[in-house]
Amino acid sequence: MATAEALGVRPPHPVPLPRRVPVPLLPGDPRAVLRRAAPLLPAVAVVALLAVPSAPAGDGSAGSGSVADAASALLVLYCLVRVLRQRARPLTRTAALVLGMPVLGVTVAALTSDDTPAGLPGVARYLQIFVLVPAALLLLVRDRWDFRFLGGSVVALALAQGAIGVVQYLTGTGASYRGEDIRAVGTFGPTDVMGMATVVAYGLVIAVGFALGATDGSPRGQRAAALVCAGLLTVPLVLSFSRGAWIATAVAVGLQLLLSGPRRAAVAVLTAGALGVVLVGGLGLGSQLVTDRLGSIAEVADAPDQSVTDRYTMWAAATDMWRTRPVTGVGLKGFPAHRDSHASLALSSGSDTAGAGLGFQRQPLLSPHNMYLLVLSEQGLLGVLTLVGSWAALLVLTLRRLRAARGPRPARGTGADCGLVVTGLLVWQLVDFGYADIGGPSTVLTAVMLGLAAWWALAPGRARSGAVGT
Repeated sequence: MATAEALGVRPPHPVPLPRRVPVPLLPGDPRAVLRRAAPLLPAVAVVALLAVPSAPAGDGSAGSGSVADAASALLVLYCLVRVLRQRARPLTRTAALVLGMPVLGVTVAALTSDDTPAGLPGVARYLQIFVLVPAALLLLVRDRWDFRFLGGSVVALALAQGAIGVVQYLTGTGASYRGEDIRAVGTFGPTDVMGMATVVAYGLVIAVGFALGATDGSPRGQRAAALVCAGLLTVPLVLSFSRGAWIATAVAVGLQLLLSGPRRAAVAVLTAGALGVVLVGGLGLGSQLVTDRLGSIAEVADAPDQSVTDRYTMWAAATDMWRTRPVTGVGLKGFPAHRDSHASLALSSGSDTAGAGLGFQRQPLLSPHNMYLLVLSEQGLLGVLTLVGSWAALLVLTLRRLRAARGPRPARGTGADCGLVVTGLLVWQLVDFGYADIGGPSTVLTAVMLGLAAWWALAPGRARSGAVGT
């Protein structure tokens, strides 16, 4: 039988089927956002889990772990697996030096302690907050988009906690303050009254930085949305009645305004003043209580209340502990054990806590409520030089890179908003550490903030310039 080829007839060419071309995802497409944010989900989970109410410790302290702490451990493990798979040097020498400095002081303090086993939880806590989680975020955050996404998740958490705090004030279901259950504490409860104030202050500083640093290269609507968030977060911050958070926020936002330009700073100050008059004077949001609380800031030296007296007494005790061991301190977790032998009789047995769903509790005073004095007493001069030196190095590098980003002729999309955010966060933390220390569920958010700062200050220039994304 003759074939088609033998008769000289060419068979028809098969018509190729149309190849399926993937449809490009637009920037606003939810699938694109989800795909882009997928590597950041472990870090976002740490932030989101801070909204979960934490069970109070049996002794009334606020130092127990939380689900957010467990999530931070998984975050570190996730980044470790990524580093092992990539088989590349994860950190630059500068980054390894700056983030690794606290390890020296913490290790020496633990080894020279009279009770080394008792200090091991302190070793884990310090490494978690100041070394491991910041290093993990330095490796995880790839560019400005990642930075803004993670920073936005903190603002979202602050808005949620702030909304709960405002409801607590309006309904009288907050923590006890001057005999009334009106203090806004969010889901952190009365044993961690600084928790909501810290989260809300972080969110406010981030929002202000995004608003002041917004440029033509920033996402559309960033400035307007950030200004709205900053205004909303002002209310729960006021209702937290936290003097330390107020002072730290005022200093941080004031510096952000100065760095953004004198004219803009003047306009912002006038706007903030008008907003304060409306909130406190016009709407009557705790006007008398807020006024009394503000007035007490200037009166703590003349007529301090018992809480201030306790703080001064513990500061003196911490300083006295340092004198006994000036180089290495009394050891991690050693302040409670040495407190009574160094404190005067003016120190009370503890602080009273109540409200927000809990009955009356006597919360023991287990730290001097001053991070610098806590490190000085437990880790000595070596701990202060290494830990505080690491923070100072981050701040110096942050300001240098912010100056380059906001130079006379800054390149389009240099991420100055990220630099303003980091500067505000670092300054807020350094000021707040004069009135508080690590402890409580909200402490893990401090590690996230230091991670954002580490990315801006220590990441290679290619990452900060947005080579991966915008």
